[in-house]
Amino acid sequence: MPADGLYEILDERFRTGRCTSGDGRLEVLHSECRWAEGPLYLPAWRQLIWSDIPNDRILRWDEATGTVAVFRDPAGHSNGNTLDRQGRLVTCEQGNRRVTRTEPDGTVTVLAERFQGKRLNSPNDSVVRSDGTVWFSDPDFGITSDYEGHRAESEIGACNLYRIDPATGRVSLAADGFDGPNGVILSADEKRLYVSDSRGARIHAFDVHDDGTLSGQEVFAEARAGVHFDNIRLDDRGRLWAAALDDGVHCYDPDGTLIGRLRVPESVSNITFGGPKNNRLFITATTSLYSLVMSVTGAPRV
Repeated sequence: MPADGLYEILDERFRTGRCTSGDGRLEVLHSECRWAEGPLYLPAWRQLIWSDIPNDRILRWDEATGTVAVFRDPAGHSNGNTLDRQGRLVTCEQGNRRVTRTEPDGTVTVLAERFQGKRLNSPNDSVVRSDGTVWFSDPDFGITSDYEGHRAESEIGACNLYRIDPATGRVSLAADGFDGPNGVILSADEKRLYVSDSRGARIHAFDVHDDGTLSGQEVFAEARAGVHFDNIRLDDRGRLWAAALDDGVHCYDPDGTLIGRLRVPESVSNITFGGPKNNRLFITATTSLYSLVMSVTGAPRV
């Protein structure tokens, strides 16, 4: 992909913010997935893991050698992966309809699988605050067919955002009214939480309170016509980057303006920043894992 075909400048802030002065082409790291999602960079091991959902496995790419191996198989049709502040892996398992944490010894702890006695739909993505509070999205993507999970009826009857209390483990409703909640991220100061709604084609922003409750819901960004969002990430300048499926990767200024786009040859599901300098954007798109070394740096690691 030529340099002038990778970056689409929609606002001069995309250029002046040095969003276009990294690599001129995407690098293909792997291309044998059915539907790739959930990339997560593990700094301690210089590795990236990601979910190959229909194949029910989590794969691992080693940055030093470039080799790819199986990290977990079966994996409960896992989708989103993140780390807590102790470096433990938190995974949304669509097929098992639960959120889990992998302990240092490799054992798996179930953090959430029910709300008010009813089974969750199919947890998709999560984020962990510094005090251990977990927010996770719960659309029905994994129960609508057997492709990315197991076909079933929703026991809850809605697609919501939930919160796990770090002290009690209690699962409570954080926000509702979504069509298909997906990506979840926190601002660096932990005062704002962003949630993408795939079916609603928008990104919501909330104010976060000390007790983990949310308020002040507003629409941060509306998708372009015919475009839907998947997961989202922030860089260290407060710009929001969104996986926009067939429309590539979108970049939004902190004021919500769409300022630029990365063109990707496959439908983009998820993105994450990583690498030793946190300036390598990893992109999962349909069958492939791509990367792009950028002049942009991801939000600070915690």
